[in-house]
Amino acid sequence: MTVYERLRQKNNHLSFYHVQDTAFLEYGNIIEGFSFDEVLPYMNNLQIPQDQNEYVASVPEMELSAIKTQLESSFYGEIPVQIGYCNGANSTLNGLEYHKSSEINVAVTDMVLILGKVQDIKNNTYDSAQAVAFYVPQGTAIELYGTTLHFGPCKVEEEGFKTVVILPAGTNEPLNLTCEKHRVEDRLLFMKNKWLLVHPEREVLVRRGAHVGIEGENIRIYT
Repeated sequence: MTVYERLRQKNNHLSFYHVQDTAFLEYGNIIEGFSFDEVLPYMNNLQIPQDQNEYVASVPEMELSAIKTQLESSFYGEIPVQIGYCNGANSTLNGLEYHKSSEINVAVTDMVLILGKVQDIKNNTYDSAQAVAFYVPQGTAIELYGTTLHFGPCKVEEEGFKTVVILPAGTNEPLNLTCEKHRVEDRLLFMKNKWLLVHPEREVLVRRGAHVGIEGENIRIYT
């Protein structure tokens, strides 16, 4: 039995696909034509925290790599980017965010992403029953569209996951000023270029003022 087959069997409580399935095309696509090998030594030297996910938006050592210039000049249409990472041992949904730009993830280890669609947010509320999960094998680079709801990956192996995260520069930095609420969506703006809904069980983000907007189960991925 393959890793994917094992995961799909253990997670029949939600729609579960391989990232190579055509179902993923509604959420993103697999990136080809770029080599991310230059950033892997840095990632391989990092430890995986067991108590919480660790997200670092911008890592100068990885941003010295040739891939940064290549992505800026073509993939992002001459827009500056930042290269960071998200590592952890998470197994639950906890929240969903979106950016008004594509995000690149490079799976340094196997991982699972729980995804949704911005179009399914109604009155700043999202039903987790609409979410789907995708197994992303080690070494796969993917684009997540700006209309794709996503959050930190879920682990496949006990020790956790590692993923490179590439976004337009400045994304996920603190907001400079308190956002004036002109529209309903503005209540979701949590950081620069980051609109966020959280599940009520994710108390650490609720205490930080994140909008509690996910109804239903706080989906868990079983391994």
